[in-house]
Amino acid sequence: MVEFRVDRGGGLPAYLQLVQQAREALRLGWLRPGDKLPTVREVVATSGVNPNTVLKAYRELEFAGLVEARQGAGTFVKAALGSVEPEVMAELREQLGDWVRTARTAGLEDEDIHALVGVVLTGENNNG
Repeated sequence: MVEFRVDRGGGLPAYLQLVQQAREALRLGWLRPGDKLPTVREVVATSGVNPNTVLKAYRELEFAGLVEARQGAGTFVKAALGSVEPEVMAELREQLGDWVRTARTAGLEDEDIHALVGVVLTGENNNG
């Protein structure tokens, strides 16, 4: 089961952080169709957000067709995201973790790493 966390210092509203974390868990294979999401009460206890915030996030996920609420039973994953096998995703995550450790050893900070990954993902090359 996924455990949601909310960064109150970030610029993203809490409900969108919950939506984003659920989508990432789906994409990474940590949540699969049929899995039950934490109850509203559990999310409130672990993240400290208002119950209405959790409900808003779950409604957003339901509207996107990713989860379904079952009266009296909870909220369940309805659809998966991503098409890569979980084993492949785990291997790539390990390799990326090694790369991030190497980057930090070389002196890069998180903002530097984000910028570098962003450039690689967009295919931009500003070296002339």
